[in-house]
Amino acid sequence: MYLKKPFWSEAGKAEAEAEQQSPVVELVKSLDKERLYREVTLALRTGLREARSEFSFLRIRGLHSILKFLRSVAHSDDTINLFCHSQSITALQVVPVLFQHSLREVEDQAVTNLNHIFSVEPMKISSPATDAEVAIALRVLEGCCLLHRESTILAHKHKAIAVLMNILSTRGVLEQGSCLDALLAIMLDSSSNQMDFEECNGIEEVALLIKDTQVEENLRLKCGEFLLILIGHVNGRETPPMMTIHDEIKQYLGEKSASLIWAASQLGSTPDLEQRLAALQILAPRVLESIDLQ
Repeated sequence: MYLKKPFWSEAGKAEAEAEQQSPVVELVKSLDKERLYREVTLALRTGLREARSEFSFLRIRGLHSILKFLRSVAHSDDTINLFCHSQSITALQVVPVLFQHSLREVEDQAVTNLNHIFSVEPMKISSPATDAEVAIALRVLEGCCLLHRESTILAHKHKAIAVLMNILSTRGVLEQGSCLDALLAIMLDSSSNQMDFEECNGIEEVALLIKDTQVEENLRLKCGEFLLILIGHVNGRETPPMMTIHDEIKQYLGEKSASLIWAASQLGSTPDLEQRLAALQILAPRVLESIDLQ
């Protein structure tokens, strides 16, 4: 669902130009804020209702709806603030629904007993998450954490790092690429998630992927970009977590590759996003080359 401009917005702008303190202007602002709040809550309730479904195709449709909504929200500070406010309401929180359904561990879906056979009420069994569902759920998780930093706390409560590391080591390329982006989103400003990443030997898992020449090159490049961004973010840290990340990279990838990756600390020296992305795209292939030559 995309947030639309109200039909009265243009009239409100004209009135605002003519009379800045007019009661009409205040009324238009109030109507606009109420409209935005209704659209935000409606979009979330609609998407979350399907994201909780027992059927994968319905969950995918709900997740697509939420993802489109998040992309629409990101265009305005007002809508971002409304989304952040909505996440303080339990019924509208997105992250818990993701881990309770689309990102739920396979073991959690196993039938543990047969008591339902002898009862009147039928047992509810949800269809397992498909590759596409997991990938889109990871994109939604990434968007929530980037727009609403407290979502990283909710993710930590659901052991997000352990779940994502399992996806990274067992799922296909589609989910692995989305997983790396989601890991960055939930870790960059969350020391608790960074500590979980260390406990799960996250650097080693990423190193195994990037060193495996049988893995698709696009995924290996994604791993290189992941390490570049992560090391650039925690560069020079003298206290846990991530205090020994450079030593870990040196251990798993070698001195030459570690030196190249350490150059990522320069990525954050310019505020220009395009320049940082260009530098990232240049460095990632060089990291792969240095690893393959060892």
